[in-house]
Amino acid sequence: MVDIIHRVGMKAPVSKVYAALSTVEGIAGWWTKETTGVSKSGENIDVRFLSPSGKEIGSMNMEVMELDPNKKVHWRFKSGPAEWVETDVIFNLSQDGDYTIVLFDHKNWREAVEFTSHCSMKWATFMLSLKDLVETGKGKPSPNHIKIDNWN
Repeated sequence: MVDIIHRVGMKAPVSKVYAALSTVEGIAGWWTKETTGVSKSGENIDVRFLSPSGKEIGSMNMEVMELDPNKKVHWRFKSGPAEWVETDVIFNLSQDGDYTIVLFDHKNWREAVEFTSHCSMKWATFMLSLKDLVETGKGKPSPNHIKIDNWN
């Protein structure tokens, strides 16, 4: 199995970072504006990615596996790119002085492929979008996200 991992510090209270990760509204502020569903354990969240012209370029459904206030958010992908199905995204949070530290894991990829590299870089840009959201109030969710290559 292959995992994508990142660590980022955000100069914001852990409660604010947790809210951005654990609510539909929060996710829409840093990942994709097209986020719907119910963010409760056992429920599902749908995300859609649109081109700047409004054409759908991808979508995913994830089950909320765990919400541990101010400590952990865990999702399992049920649909989306084949490489993502049955993978887990976990955000572990801790406070260190003025910073909330986010340890990000996208776990259980079956194999490392070129798409894994693309997704690792995209997750890094979205973690910076999350950082912007909690520090400044304005993230860069899709479709206004950072373009890294010809796949997005």
